[in-house]
Amino acid sequence: MLVTIGYLIVIVSVFGGFALAGGHLGSLFQPVELLMIAGAALGAFFVGNSGKAIKATFKALPGVFQGARYTKVVYMELMTLLYEVLGKIRKEGLMSIEADVDDPAKSPLFTKYPKILSDHHAIEFITDYLRLMVGGNLNPLEIENLMDGEIETHHQEGEVPVHVISKMGDALPAFGIVAAVMGVVHTMASVGIPPAELGKLIAAALVGTFLGILLAYGFVGPLASRLEQRLHESGKLLECIKVTLLANLNGYAPALAVEFGRKVLFSTERPSFIELEKHVKQSKAK
Repeated sequence: MLVTIGYLIVIVSVFGGFALAGGHLGSLFQPVELLMIAGAALGAFFVGNSGKAIKATFKALPGVFQGARYTKVVYMELMTLLYEVLGKIRKEGLMSIEADVDDPAKSPLFTKYPKILSDHHAIEFITDYLRLMVGGNLNPLEIENLMDGEIETHHQEGEVPVHVISKMGDALPAFGIVAAVMGVVHTMASVGIPPAELGKLIAAALVGTFLGILLAYGFVGPLASRLEQRLHESGKLLECIKVTLLANLNGYAPALAVEFGRKVLFSTERPSFIELEKHVKQSKAK
Protein backbone atom coordinates (compact mmCIF):
# COMPACT_ATOMS: atom_id res chain seq x y z
CA MET A 1 0.00 0.00 0.00
CA LEU A 2 2.77 2.47 0.88
CA VAL A 3 4.56 1.75 -2.40
CA THR A 4 1.39 2.39 -4.38
CA ILE A 5 0.67 5.59 -2.46
CA GLY A 6 4.25 6.77 -2.97
CA TYR A 7 4.11 6.13 -6.70
CA LEU A 8 0.81 8.03 -6.95
CA ILE A 9 2.32 10.99 -5.10
CA VAL A 10 5.29 11.02 -7.49
CA ILE A 11 3.03 10.88 -10.55
CA VAL A 12 0.57 13.52 -9.32
CA SER A 13 3.32 15.86 -8.12
CA VAL A 14 5.43 15.72 -11.28
CA PHE A 15 2.76 15.57 -13.97
CA GLY A 16 0.27 17.68 -12.01
CA GLY A 17 2.89 20.36 -11.44
CA PHE A 18 3.75 20.33 -15.15
CA ALA A 19 0.07 20.75 -16.05
CA LEU A 20 -0.42 23.57 -13.52
CA ALA A 21 2.55 25.38 -15.03
CA GLY A 22 0.72 25.38 -18.35
CA GLY A 23 2.47 22.39 -19.92
CA HIS A 24 0.70 20.04 -22.30
CA LEU A 25 0.69 16.51 -20.88
CA GLY A 26 0.36 15.09 -24.36
CA SER A 27 3.88 16.27 -25.20
CA LEU A 28 5.25 13.99 -22.46
CA PHE A 29 3.70 10.91 -24.01
CA GLN A 30 6.66 9.54 -25.94
CA PRO A 31 6.31 5.72 -26.12
CA VAL A 32 9.35 5.36 -28.39
CA GLU A 33 11.58 7.13 -25.85
CA LEU A 34 10.18 4.92 -23.09
CA LEU A 35 10.76 1.83 -25.21
CA MET A 36 14.43 2.74 -25.72
CA ILE A 37 15.03 3.44 -22.02
CA ALA A 38 13.13 0.43 -20.65
CA GLY A 39 14.48 -1.91 -23.32
CA ALA A 40 18.08 -0.87 -22.75
CA ALA A 41 17.65 -1.22 -18.96
CA LEU A 42 16.11 -4.68 -19.32
CA GLY A 43 18.84 -5.81 -21.70
CA ALA A 44 21.56 -4.56 -19.36
CA PHE A 45 19.77 -6.32 -16.49
CA PHE A 46 20.07 -9.69 -18.25
CA VAL A 47 23.64 -9.06 -19.41
CA GLY A 48 24.94 -7.94 -16.03
CA ASN A 49 23.43 -10.64 -13.81
CA SER A 50 23.60 -14.39 -13.49
CA GLY A 51 20.53 -16.59 -13.70
CA LYS A 52 20.63 -16.96 -9.93
CA ALA A 53 20.61 -13.18 -9.37
CA ILE A 54 17.80 -12.66 -11.91
CA LYS A 55 15.67 -15.36 -10.28
CA ALA A 56 16.31 -13.92 -6.80
CA THR A 57 15.34 -10.43 -7.99
CA PHE A 58 12.05 -11.53 -9.56
CA LYS A 59 11.28 -13.53 -6.42
CA ALA A 60 12.00 -10.60 -4.10
CA LEU A 61 10.17 -7.85 -6.00
CA PRO A 62 6.55 -8.87 -5.16
CA GLY A 63 7.45 -8.53 -1.47
CA VAL A 64 7.92 -4.76 -1.72
CA PHE A 65 4.20 -4.36 -2.46
CA GLN A 66 3.23 -6.26 0.69
CA GLY A 67 2.95 -4.94 4.22
CA ALA A 68 5.50 -5.47 6.97
CA ARG A 69 6.13 -9.18 7.39
CA TYR A 70 7.73 -9.13 10.83
CA THR A 71 5.32 -7.36 13.16
CA LYS A 72 5.02 -7.35 16.93
CA VAL A 73 2.48 -10.19 16.67
CA VAL A 74 4.94 -12.36 14.73
CA TYR A 75 7.73 -11.72 17.23
CA MET A 76 5.48 -12.54 20.17
CA GLU A 77 4.53 -15.79 18.46
CA LEU A 78 8.19 -16.57 17.83
CA MET A 79 9.27 -15.93 21.40
CA THR A 80 6.33 -17.89 22.81
CA LEU A 81 7.32 -20.84 20.61
CA LEU A 82 10.93 -20.62 21.78
CA TYR A 83 9.75 -20.39 25.40
CA GLU A 84 7.67 -23.54 25.03
CA VAL A 85 10.46 -25.44 23.25
CA LEU A 86 13.06 -24.48 25.84
CA GLY A 87 10.59 -25.19 28.67
CA LYS A 88 10.01 -28.69 27.32
CA ILE A 89 13.77 -29.25 27.11
CA ARG A 90 14.20 -28.07 30.70
CA LYS A 91 11.46 -30.38 32.02
CA GLU A 92 11.86 -33.49 29.85
CA GLY A 93 15.39 -33.25 28.44
CA LEU A 94 16.79 -32.57 24.98
CA MET A 95 15.62 -35.89 23.52
CA SER A 96 11.97 -34.93 24.17
CA ILE A 97 11.98 -32.48 21.22
CA GLU A 98 13.57 -34.84 18.70
CA ALA A 99 10.25 -35.67 17.00
CA ASP A 100 9.23 -31.99 16.94
CA VAL A 101 12.50 -30.98 15.31
CA ASP A 102 12.45 -33.78 12.71
CA ASP A 103 8.95 -32.91 11.45
CA PRO A 104 7.81 -29.48 12.68
CA ALA A 105 4.81 -29.49 10.28
CA LYS A 106 3.32 -32.37 12.30
CA SER A 107 4.56 -31.25 15.69
CA PRO A 108 1.83 -30.21 18.16
CA LEU A 109 4.33 -27.68 19.50
CA PHE A 110 5.14 -25.93 16.21
CA THR A 111 1.67 -26.12 14.65
CA LYS A 112 0.35 -23.87 17.43
CA TYR A 113 2.29 -21.04 15.77
CA PRO A 114 1.30 -20.93 12.08
CA LYS A 115 2.96 -17.56 11.36
CA ILE A 116 6.36 -18.98 12.32
CA LEU A 117 5.70 -22.37 10.73
CA SER A 118 5.01 -20.66 7.40
CA ASP A 119 8.42 -18.95 7.47
CA HIS A 120 10.79 -21.62 6.19
CA HIS A 121 13.91 -19.58 7.03
CA ALA A 122 12.90 -19.25 10.67
CA ILE A 123 11.81 -22.88 11.03
CA GLU A 124 14.95 -24.19 9.35
CA PHE A 125 17.14 -22.01 11.56
CA ILE A 126 15.38 -23.10 14.76
CA THR A 127 15.24 -26.81 13.96
CA ASP A 128 18.80 -27.02 12.64
CA TYR A 129 20.30 -25.64 15.84
CA LEU A 130 17.95 -27.55 18.11
CA ARG A 131 19.06 -30.66 16.22
CA LEU A 132 22.69 -29.75 16.92
CA MET A 133 21.82 -29.27 20.58
CA VAL A 134 20.16 -32.71 20.66
CA GLY A 135 22.71 -34.75 18.73
CA GLY A 136 25.92 -32.76 18.80
CA ASN A 137 28.65 -32.10 21.30
CA LEU A 138 29.25 -28.50 20.26
CA ASN A 139 29.80 -25.86 22.90
CA PRO A 140 27.94 -22.51 22.84
CA LEU A 141 30.85 -20.68 21.22
CA GLU A 142 31.04 -23.13 18.32
CA ILE A 143 27.28 -22.92 17.77
CA GLU A 144 27.43 -19.12 17.91
CA ASN A 145 30.09 -19.12 15.18
CA LEU A 146 27.91 -21.37 13.02
CA MET A 147 24.91 -19.10 13.58
CA ASP A 148 26.90 -15.99 12.68
CA GLY A 149 28.10 -17.63 9.48
CA GLU A 150 24.59 -18.65 8.47
CA ILE A 151 23.13 -15.22 9.23
CA GLU A 152 25.92 -13.61 7.19
CA THR A 153 25.17 -15.93 4.27
CA HIS A 154 21.47 -15.11 4.53
CA HIS A 155 22.33 -11.41 4.46
CA GLN A 156 24.62 -11.78 1.44
CA GLU A 157 21.94 -13.65 -0.50
CA GLY A 158 19.34 -11.04 0.41
CA GLU A 159 21.62 -8.24 -0.76
CA VAL A 160 21.72 -9.59 -4.34
CA PRO A 161 18.31 -8.18 -5.40
CA VAL A 162 19.12 -4.93 -3.58
CA HIS A 163 22.33 -4.43 -5.59
CA VAL A 164 20.67 -5.48 -8.86
CA ILE A 165 17.79 -3.01 -8.52
CA SER A 166 20.09 -0.27 -7.24
CA LYS A 167 22.43 -0.60 -10.23
CA MET A 168 19.50 -0.61 -12.63
CA GLY A 169 18.24 2.61 -11.05
CA ASP A 170 21.70 4.16 -11.35
CA ALA A 171 21.81 3.30 -15.06
CA LEU A 172 18.40 4.71 -16.01
CA PRO A 173 19.47 8.40 -16.22
CA ALA A 174 22.25 7.37 -18.63
CA PHE A 175 19.79 5.43 -20.77
CA GLY A 176 17.58 8.52 -20.71
CA ILE A 177 20.48 10.52 -22.13
CA VAL A 178 20.97 7.86 -24.81
CA ALA A 179 17.31 8.21 -25.80
CA ALA A 180 17.66 12.00 -25.78
CA VAL A 181 20.75 11.87 -27.98
CA MET A 182 18.91 9.62 -30.43
CA GLY A 183 16.13 12.19 -30.48
CA VAL A 184 18.61 15.00 -31.12
CA VAL A 185 20.14 13.03 -33.99
CA HIS A 186 16.66 12.58 -35.46
CA THR A 187 16.00 16.31 -34.99
CA MET A 188 19.25 17.34 -36.70
CA ALA A 189 18.46 15.05 -39.61
CA SER A 190 15.12 16.84 -39.98
CA VAL A 191 16.48 20.40 -39.79
CA GLY A 192 14.72 21.46 -43.00
CA ILE A 193 11.19 21.02 -41.63
CA PRO A 194 9.07 23.96 -40.31
CA PRO A 195 10.09 25.39 -36.89
CA ALA A 196 6.88 24.16 -35.23
CA GLU A 197 7.60 20.57 -36.24
CA LEU A 198 11.25 20.97 -35.26
CA GLY A 199 10.22 22.17 -31.81
CA LYS A 200 8.14 19.03 -31.30
CA LEU A 201 11.12 16.84 -32.15
CA ILE A 202 13.37 18.72 -29.71
CA ALA A 203 10.73 18.39 -26.99
CA ALA A 204 10.42 14.67 -27.64
CA ALA A 205 14.20 14.29 -27.35
CA LEU A 206 14.27 16.11 -24.01
CA VAL A 207 11.53 13.83 -22.66
CA GLY A 208 14.03 10.96 -22.85
CA THR A 209 16.29 12.60 -20.25
CA PHE A 210 13.25 13.46 -18.13
CA LEU A 211 11.92 9.88 -18.17
CA GLY A 212 15.30 8.34 -17.35
CA ILE A 213 15.74 10.55 -14.27
CA LEU A 214 12.13 10.17 -13.13
CA LEU A 215 12.18 6.36 -13.42
CA ALA A 216 15.53 6.16 -11.61
CA TYR A 217 14.78 8.35 -8.59
CA GLY A 218 11.00 8.15 -8.43
CA PHE A 219 10.34 4.48 -9.13
CA VAL A 220 13.29 2.07 -9.33
CA GLY A 221 15.69 3.54 -6.75
CA PRO A 222 13.14 3.46 -3.89
CA LEU A 223 12.51 -0.24 -4.57
CA ALA A 224 16.14 -1.01 -3.69
CA SER A 225 15.76 0.87 -0.41
CA ARG A 226 12.56 -1.04 0.35
CA LEU A 227 14.22 -4.39 -0.34
CA GLU A 228 17.12 -3.47 1.93
CA GLN A 229 14.77 -2.63 4.79
CA ARG A 230 12.97 -5.95 4.42
CA LEU A 231 16.33 -7.73 4.46
CA HIS A 232 17.27 -6.10 7.77
CA GLU A 233 13.91 -7.12 9.23
CA SER A 234 14.39 -10.78 8.27
CA GLY A 235 17.92 -10.72 9.68
CA LYS A 236 16.61 -9.39 12.99
CA LEU A 237 14.28 -12.39 13.28
CA LEU A 238 17.23 -14.79 12.97
CA GLU A 239 19.24 -12.72 15.44
CA CYS A 240 16.41 -12.99 17.98
CA ILE A 241 16.39 -16.79 17.62
CA LYS A 242 20.18 -16.91 17.90
CA VAL A 243 20.37 -14.86 21.09
CA THR A 244 17.56 -16.84 22.74
CA LEU A 245 19.04 -20.27 22.00
CA LEU A 246 22.53 -19.19 23.04
CA ALA A 247 21.23 -17.79 26.31
CA ASN A 248 19.60 -21.14 27.02
CA LEU A 249 22.82 -22.99 26.13
CA ASN A 250 24.66 -20.79 28.60
CA GLY A 251 22.37 -21.99 31.38
CA TYR A 252 19.68 -19.30 31.56
CA ALA A 253 16.08 -20.33 32.27
CA PRO A 254 13.61 -20.20 29.34
CA ALA A 255 11.90 -17.04 30.60
CA LEU A 256 15.22 -15.21 30.87
CA ALA A 257 16.53 -16.61 27.57
CA VAL A 258 13.45 -15.26 25.79
CA GLU A 259 14.05 -11.90 27.44
CA PHE A 260 17.53 -11.87 25.88
CA GLY A 261 15.89 -12.37 22.49
CA ARG A 262 13.28 -9.68 23.11
CA LYS A 263 15.95 -7.11 23.84
CA VAL A 264 17.61 -7.36 20.40
CA LEU A 265 14.41 -6.49 18.50
CA PHE A 266 13.81 -3.10 16.93
CA SER A 267 11.93 -0.82 19.33
CA THR A 268 9.06 -0.41 16.84
CA GLU A 269 8.25 -4.15 16.91
CA ARG A 270 9.54 -5.12 20.35
CA PRO A 271 6.73 -6.20 22.70
CA SER A 272 6.93 -5.05 26.28
CA PHE A 273 7.79 -7.51 29.03
CA ILE A 274 4.16 -7.49 30.21
CA GLU A 275 2.77 -8.01 26.69
CA LEU A 276 5.02 -10.99 26.10
CA GLU A 277 4.27 -12.48 29.50
CA LYS A 278 0.51 -12.27 28.87
CA HIS A 279 0.90 -13.85 25.43
CA VAL A 280 2.95 -16.74 26.86
CA LYS A 281 0.34 -17.39 29.55
CA GLN A 282 -2.48 -17.35 27.02
CA SER A 283 -0.64 -19.81 24.77
CA LYS A 284 0.08 -22.15 27.65
CA ALA A 285 -3.59 -22.11 28.61
CA LYS A 286 -4.67 -23.38 25.17
